[in-house]
Amino acid sequence: RGGARRWKGRSAIPPAVEAGLRTAGCGVEDNMNENQDMRGALARFTGEWTGRNQLWFEPGTPVHECETAASVVAVARGCCVAIRYEWEEAGAIQEGLLVVRNAPEVGAEDMVWVDSFHTGGQFMRLRGEADADGRVAALGSYPAPEGPDWGWRIVLGSDGTDDLHLLMYNITPDGSVYPAVETRLARRHR
Repeated sequence: RGGARRWKGRSAIPPAVEAGLRTAGCGVEDNMNENQDMRGALARFTGEWTGRNQLWFEPGTPVHECETAASVVAVARGCCVAIRYEWEEAGAIQEGLLVVRNAPEVGAEDMVWVDSFHTGGQFMRLRGEADADGRVAALGSYPAPEGPDWGWRIVLGSDGTDDLHLLMYNITPDGSVYPAVETRLARRHR
């Protein structure tokens, strides 16, 4: 297929805004190395990204793979980053937006997510979770057609500043966790 479309987003925080972030209480110290916690250091990931997306409908079923493109921009004076992405399923382009709070501590509402395929255009709010590997993680839920709500966990990780991993998990009412989405992105260099 032709692959996902690319966006022309801002690739960096303007110097004046970056200086203001350090005094605005947003916790945006841009000094992350590959062994540090990502929380509060998300400004490093602004830019354009491309990669592969994997989708599982349920455990044991074949994975659906496609190309993906994403744009990461700092918003709200750097207190958040917005990850706008596009992928394809069954020949149809899908789009999503993940807004992640950029703060060093876990918060009551660390992510807001909307996706044309997964959430049907509805917002999902996710509360922050501690992650032993220093990734940014959050937990939300959605109503099942029958029975109790299911959980949805999103984990944002990286091995450095030129790769970004977006992992999403379905959580059954009994607590079983299954992979739903794995997106591996590499920074597009000019």
